[in-house]
Amino acid sequence: MVVYKVFCKNYELKKAEPMGMLIERRKDLRGMNQVESGLRWAKSAFGHLVENKQTIFVVPDEWDLGTDDRVRMEKEIFTKEEFLEIMKVMGQEAKRKKKGWD
Repeated sequence: MVVYKVFCKNYELKKAEPMGMLIERRKDLRGMNQVESGLRWAKSAFGHLVENKQTIFVVPDEWDLGTDDRVRMEKEIFTKEEFLEIMKVMGQEAKRKKKGWD
């Protein structure tokens, strides 16, 4: 499953601000690479939140989720708050697996 982390460039702070996350479920990207496909989708989903759509960029990531996590990922578009919560949970799970608790 391809997950696109969507960010907005903040030129004043010289850093990127997270906007949300998109989950790609289809395998066929219709002739585009992952970045092109995700960027097009991100601009249509989050473009109304920024003045200039050119400041939006995506970071594609491959996630291999089990069946339980796929059920939790019913939504395809996550807000900034939901994105940050998911990243926090994923970080905790990675630490737990690294320590051998799983």
